[in-house]
Amino acid sequence: MVSKFFSLGAILAGLAVATGAFGAHGLEKMVSAESLVTWEKAVRYQFYHALALFIVSWALVQYPEQAQTLTKAAWAVIIGIIFFSGSLYFLVLTGSLKLGPINLAYITPLGGVAFVLGWFWIAVAAWRG
Repeated sequence: MVSKFFSLGAILAGLAVATGAFGAHGLEKMVSAESLVTWEKAVRYQFYHALALFIVSWALVQYPEQAQTLTKAAWAVIIGIIFFSGSLYFLVLTGSLKLGPINLAYITPLGGVAFVLGWFWIAVAAWRG
C-alpha cells in the first residue's frame, strides 16, 4: 500500500498544481473573485492532503504494525479530497451545488470531517507506533 498511497499523493499534488494554474490563468476572467477564493481553497486543501498521503506512506514504513490505522487515514484523506475539494470545484464550475437529486452542500462538510478523521488516524498510529 505504501507505493499506492505515495503514487496517489503525487498524482493528487500534481492535479492540485494543475487546477491551481487553471484557476489563476483560465478561470480569472470567467468567474467572480469570490468564486476564485473558493477555487483556491479547494486547491489548497487538496494539496495539503495530497501531502498527507506522503506522510501516511512514510508512516507505513516507520510503523508497519500500524498499517490498518494508517490505511484508514489514507482513505479518509482521499475521501476528503473528493468530497471537499471536488464539491467546491463543482460549485465554481457550475455555479450550483446540485448534482441531480444530490445536494453537494451536504457533501462538502463530510469531506471536512473525513480530513479531520484522516489526521486523527495519523495521530493514533504515531502515538501507538
